[in-house]
Amino acid sequence: MSENQWPDDGIELGRRARIAWSATLEALPAGTPVIGEVIGRQPFGVFLRIDGVPDAVGLAEITAMPHGAELPRMGARVRGEVLRHTEHNHQVTITLDEWGPTGR
Repeated sequence: MSENQWPDDGIELGRRARIAWSATLEALPAGTPVIGEVIGRQPFGVFLRIDGVPDAVGLAEITAMPHGAELPRMGARVRGEVLRHTEHNHQVTITLDEWGPTGR
């Protein structure tokens, strides 16, 4: 299995995120602490399903990843904070509290 994976329900998740965008903005303003599950991995970051807001799409980008860290694995539970919202693709940018360990 490739380390890079799109969420299994990616197309449907994107549709739900678009429909729920207003509710997502209300539930997850910038600065909100979040917990979620890694549901997709790409070279640019990880996609998250955010607890309590199942139709929101979270994205933790590698631009915020500390040097030498690794992307969290599929299914990993992570904590972070809402950094900003990306209207054009209905995503919530998350900065993670911790990234995967180095030196594996």
